[in-house]
Amino acid sequence: QVQLVESGGGVVQAGGSRRLSCAASGRSFSTYVMAWFRQAPGKEREFVARISWNGNIIDYADFVQGRFTISRDNAKNTGYLQMNTLKIEDTAVYYCASSPHAGYVAGHYDYWGEGTQVTVSS
Repeated sequence: QVQLVESGGGVVQAGGSRRLSCAASGRSFSTYVMAWFRQAPGKEREFVARISWNGNIIDYADFVQGRFTISRDNAKNTGYLQMNTLKIEDTAVYYCASSPHAGYVAGHYDYWGEGTQVTVSS
């Protein structure tokens, strides 16, 4: 069993940066895939990035375009999403997810946090 808690959301101006954290409980997290998804009002939840348990495999959604960096520190049971050059269209609730094996589909992930709101203002 893995429990995830996101933090770091807030209001940021367009062009600014924000770092999200995902604190995990449970020994299995360090052996699981970790991912970030987001959901804007009226839209479906979409994949943002994922990282393998050892950090050797990292994937990003096309819209990231080199602006975001996913990372993890298994010794701290924590994952991160560094977001730079934020755009208004990045406004969404950002969710951390984890699972033994999963890709880009939200339905494949077993464990989810409650989400943290990121609002990008003009």
